[in-house]
Amino acid sequence: MDETAPLTIQRIAIFPLPGAVLFPGLHLPLHIFEPRYKAMVQEVLARDRQIGMIQPRQIPGEEDREPPALYDIGCVGRIVDVEALDEGRFNLVLEGVARFRIRRELDVTTPFRQVEAEIEAEGEEEAVLSSVERASLEREAKRFAQRQGYVVDWDSVSQLDDATLVNGIAQVAPFDAAAKQALLEVTPVGARAELVIQFMQFFGRFDSDDGRATLQ
Repeated sequence: MDETAPLTIQRIAIFPLPGAVLFPGLHLPLHIFEPRYKAMVQEVLARDRQIGMIQPRQIPGEEDREPPALYDIGCVGRIVDVEALDEGRFNLVLEGVARFRIRRELDVTTPFRQVEAEIEAEGEEEAVLSSVERASLEREAKRFAQRQGYVVDWDSVSQLDDATLVNGIAQVAPFDAAAKQALLEVTPVGARAELVIQFMQFFGRFDSDDGRATLQ
């Protein structure tokens, strides 16, 4: 993380869900059914409504490690919509709030993991692209969408602010989890936009699941 960015130290409950990478300003729907995460939702709803989404990390030779290792950087999400289901299950929508970096994992009695984390607040000057960067991103996004067969409302896309556009592509594009983790970790938004363009060019060369490229 950028050492100059304002940081807040906070305890957060974490949800290490493989393949689910949340970006600031974006929404992520979740279906909660495991007992430990049902307990987590009940606690955070009464506390701060925040869950830290983070990727488990596979370390060679430690594939069976329990609990699994974690990447250092994730994204705090705030529960903005919740539907209580039978048997204690939940449907949630998380809204990405900010990136976080794990300082240490806490020794807790809860069935879900909790960490002490540095929560980053991105400065406004870091969330703006130059006109050339914005044009390059939109141009490559249109090429990528056409190759993938996506139907996109480009008029609406053009109204998005730079950070939302970059993070939106990063979250919804069919990149693998390793690529999305790399995008989450890179800052400022101009550097993330450049990497998004590189990934769209790389992944866009593969048209089927059988030929899908992977950075894993």
